[in-house]
Amino acid sequence: MTKIIAVMPAYNAALTLEPTVRDIPAGVVDEIIVVDDSSKDNTVEQARRLGLTVIQHEKNKGYGGNQKTCYRLALERGADIVVMIHPDYQYDSKLTPYLVGFLRDRYFDVMLGSRIRTRKEALAGGMPKYKYAANRMLTLAENICTGMNLSEWHTGFRAFTKEVLETIPWQQNSDDFVFDSQMLLQCVAFGFRVGEIPVPVRYHDTASSINFFRSVRYGLGTLSAVGGFLLHRFHVAHPEMYRRKEFQT
Repeated sequence: MTKIIAVMPAYNAALTLEPTVRDIPAGVVDEIIVVDDSSKDNTVEQARRLGLTVIQHEKNKGYGGNQKTCYRLALERGADIVVMIHPDYQYDSKLTPYLVGFLRDRYFDVMLGSRIRTRKEALAGGMPKYKYAANRMLTLAENICTGMNLSEWHTGFRAFTKEVLETIPWQQNSDDFVFDSQMLLQCVAFGFRVGEIPVPVRYHDTASSINFFRSVRYGLGTLSAVGGFLLHRFHVAHPEMYRRKEFQT
């Protein structure tokens, strides 16, 4: 029996948590874990009202730090597949069965929900033009440097097998937003199979989104992470984040 756990790294998601949860088709996941990163609204109360497993950080640990708690808890609770869904209702969680299915049937080890199928759809869905342009440029650079051909490297809708989370030293990654880029680079470096499906773009007033200056910081951090990946691939250096370690809870 495959145990599937959805994890939601939450920060001020009180208005969007319920619709995100309600859209997950019944019977697809065995448990939903919400890790609240010291929100200033009533995210925790909403999650408990919905009957979810709730963990609350006393101090804000950042987006990457939040995910570290998510994955650690999911593995401790016996997950075979872990689906990460942003609880801001930007991603269509009705598509969760498709991400899970490809992993359960062993076609891939990692599945991504890509918001970039066409430029027209992405922009029509509300993605800011500067974010679309930055996403395209960073994704192109990452594809060239890794040999991959993904349509998007920067989605917040992801699923991993237990083997991936037990192999990759994601504990070494940043506590900030660049965690996502680092983790996907690790997946490639360790030879895991990465697949993707298209998901609708859904930007709205209550969706979480970093501002322009944080976006620039994220972009520079991603390029730095790609540089570290290349140093590792060409045996110039061996960053700690690419050293296989036995998972420890």
